[in-house]
Amino acid sequence: MTSAVVESERLGPTAKRAIRGACFGFTVDYFDIYLPVVALTPAIAYFQPAHTSPATAATLAYVTLAVTLIGRPVGAVVFGRIADRTGRRRATLISVAGAGACTLLMGLLPGYQAIGWAAIGLVLLLRFVGGVFMGGEYSSANPLAMEASPKRLRGLVGGLIAASYPVGYIAISVVVATMFQFTPAGGLDSPYVQWGWRVPFFVGAALSVAFLLYYRRVEESAVFRAAQRQREKSSNEPLKDLLTGGHRRALLQVLLLMTGMWFTVQATLSATPALLTTVIGLPSGSVTTGLLVANVFVAIGYLVMALLGQRFGRRRMLVLAGVWTVLVAPFVFFAMVRAGFDAATPGAGSLLPVMVFATAALVLTVSPWGIVSTYILERFATGVRASGYGIGYSLAVIVPGFYAFYMLGLGYLMPYEYTPIVLIVLGGALSTAGALLGPETKEVDIQ
Repeated sequence: MTSAVVESERLGPTAKRAIRGACFGFTVDYFDIYLPVVALTPAIAYFQPAHTSPATAATLAYVTLAVTLIGRPVGAVVFGRIADRTGRRRATLISVAGAGACTLLMGLLPGYQAIGWAAIGLVLLLRFVGGVFMGGEYSSANPLAMEASPKRLRGLVGGLIAASYPVGYIAISVVVATMFQFTPAGGLDSPYVQWGWRVPFFVGAALSVAFLLYYRRVEESAVFRAAQRQREKSSNEPLKDLLTGGHRRALLQVLLLMTGMWFTVQATLSATPALLTTVIGLPSGSVTTGLLVANVFVAIGYLVMALLGQRFGRRRMLVLAGVWTVLVAPFVFFAMVRAGFDAATPGAGSLLPVMVFATAALVLTVSPWGIVSTYILERFATGVRASGYGIGYSLAVIVPGFYAFYMLGLGYLMPYEYTPIVLIVLGGALSTAGALLGPETKEVDIQ
């Protein structure tokens, strides 16, 4: 192996800064995305009328997350194009600044008692706009990091970036659990519901500022700069190339894969906090702490899946993960719900079995995401990589993003608390089909 090849397989200072930036950005992104699920769900009464039914309250919490996720494809289109035309670094800085501003404004909102239904309306508006900016962050920062990484390390880099997601969840869980200690949650007049929930939003805004200060030191990728010089000789438009050119088939395959992946993560990670607290009736503080521990195992699962994908093939591991999502995960989720009802009955059971099954369900369904970013980024050429990755990753969330309504509809046919199982099976089937329709990518040269 020549010295030039050896050097190309190493991570230099520029690449390390880009990778750390992508990891930091994903942490901030996850922290902001799941603020409604972790921090706002226990305080949702602040934004709604008294005597709202538990199912309606849970649905409002779900919808708050859903509008955030729906805004992300819009951001992927807008900022993906900016990243492919003018640079990944610039698009990242703009998008994170916008997301941080929306998070700060969320923490300043009045409640239902002050402005009526306009309170929840403002929540939904700010979460949608924030979702647009959030969609730009990973559409820009992750391609830059992957373009700076040598082929043999791309799987690990993708896993590290993905593992930053549960780090964000752990961070928000720690903040919320701390707030529960000083501002107990309960009825409408409890300290957490009245003002304690605001602190996690202020922390999220501060993290965005910290990210911006760090990312100013990150350089644009050499791969993008070379592609940009080449593109100056033509008038190629990234979105046109993506939607009408040779990349269209890759985009459709990625959308199918990611629709399945989003169904599973919505049915487990997104639905579980409100299901356990609002529907089953377990203590919010205990559930938050339990899910914090669960996400430590999810982070490990991301890295394990990333390394297995690098060793045996990303496509192969995605297919295998889809199969176990269909055949194994539903039974684990069912056991979690049953244990939850036992724990909610005084003297009948403890919370430990609930959290064990919840952890297992999350690891089975969420850890395959450790492969996703690397796989999608390898599916597209440099000129459309940010747009293809951002749109493929985000647009697929539109249909699964309304999972709360699917659960309500399924609730007429089966017990509401078991409705996520249907979505888990559907997600596993779609992701398996999407992976089977695509090629293996781990030997692809990013250029």
